[in-house]
Amino acid sequence: MKLKQTLSAITLSLMAAASHAGEVEVLHWWTSGGEAKSVSVLKGLMEEQGNSWKDFAIAGGGGESAMTVLKTRAVSGNPPSAAQIKGHDIQEWGRLGFLTDLSDVAREENWDNVLPEVVTKVMKYDGDYVAVPVNVHRVNWLWVNPDVLKKSGASIPTTLDEFFKVADKVKAAGFIPLAHGGQPWQDITLFEAVALAVLGAEDYQKAFVDLDMDVLSGEGMTEVFVQFRKMRDYIDPKYRGRSWNSATSMVINGEAAMQIMGDWAKGEFAAAGKTPGKDYLCVSAPGTQGQFTYNIDSFAFFKLSEEADRKAQKDLARTILDKDFQEVFNLNKGSIPVRLDMDMSRFDKCALDSMATFKTTSSSGGLVPSVSQGLATTSYVQAAIFDVVTNFFNAKDPKPEKAARKLARAVKAAM
Repeated sequence: MKLKQTLSAITLSLMAAASHAGEVEVLHWWTSGGEAKSVSVLKGLMEEQGNSWKDFAIAGGGGESAMTVLKTRAVSGNPPSAAQIKGHDIQEWGRLGFLTDLSDVAREENWDNVLPEVVTKVMKYDGDYVAVPVNVHRVNWLWVNPDVLKKSGASIPTTLDEFFKVADKVKAAGFIPLAHGGQPWQDITLFEAVALAVLGAEDYQKAFVDLDMDVLSGEGMTEVFVQFRKMRDYIDPKYRGRSWNSATSMVINGEAAMQIMGDWAKGEFAAAGKTPGKDYLCVSAPGTQGQFTYNIDSFAFFKLSEEADRKAQKDLARTILDKDFQEVFNLNKGSIPVRLDMDMSRFDKCALDSMATFKTTSSSGGLVPSVSQGLATTSYVQAAIFDVVTNFFNAKDPKPEKAARKLARAVKAAM
């Protein structure tokens, strides 16, 4: 009942902006429990404003399949109204001339003053807004089932060394220490958490944003591969091809003790009726305390021919950044609002910790973009990193030093 009342209140506040209803076709890959619930909120609001919502959902947590379909649609002259695109890919679509200018909506809604600078830089192409941010995710989280740790006689690890000691205890007690899905983007999510712990924020930035060849091929990166490979010893043999939310369910159900995953995992705990601090714990990935690997979900808006559909696009842009929608959406999704002027009183401890760390690291230098989520570099360099890291992770006899040199060569070739 509360959700319905909230949606009605949001709708009334937005109705004045809506006119000449049209259709919005929205491409996304939010199909799991908590994510699907979040999308349904946005769909409901658009329909209550009189617009028609056409869902263009393609399953796949990393969005690779969705991007393949989008390219085909865009090249054929039939793009959706908005598509879930982020990071450097927004700039690439902007350069190709596919995206529409949202500057008039941005001025009306005062986006420059309510969004953090790290966000606005990503949402603009050539100085104009072409995309709208939905939220901020912290990727370097460790999700913990406290009952499994208790039964194993273990405590929460705060360093990589502690993690491996805890994992040994959990394994000896008959549980799976680390829930993981063997998909490339999940492998990189684990890899970047280890890299941040080993390298620290400064060298992480040098390696994956500045593409410093000395750091990419150096001793520090070799150690990253050493520690990353050790993780394999604590993952069950059936990990290949497993979805991220299935891995989260292993932690929820007490089959596994921990998962390193972004805070979209919290949406799965919430959907299962679990309470943070009691049924599960959210702490920084081992060795990354005081650091924040960020992912910004966003929708890029494509040029449309029909005037009514263009007006519906603007309704969608306004709705996404409406304060009340930001609250409802992020409570469902597990992320934090992208606006800096939000009342966070309804959010749980995980979200409050995330927002506090986000604001602190914005000025301390501990804020770094996620490689796995496409925020750190171009899609070409990202693909090169994915290839080297996943091949190493799944190799029978991997060589860390060789992998570091191979990573540097692959990145250089993709630049």
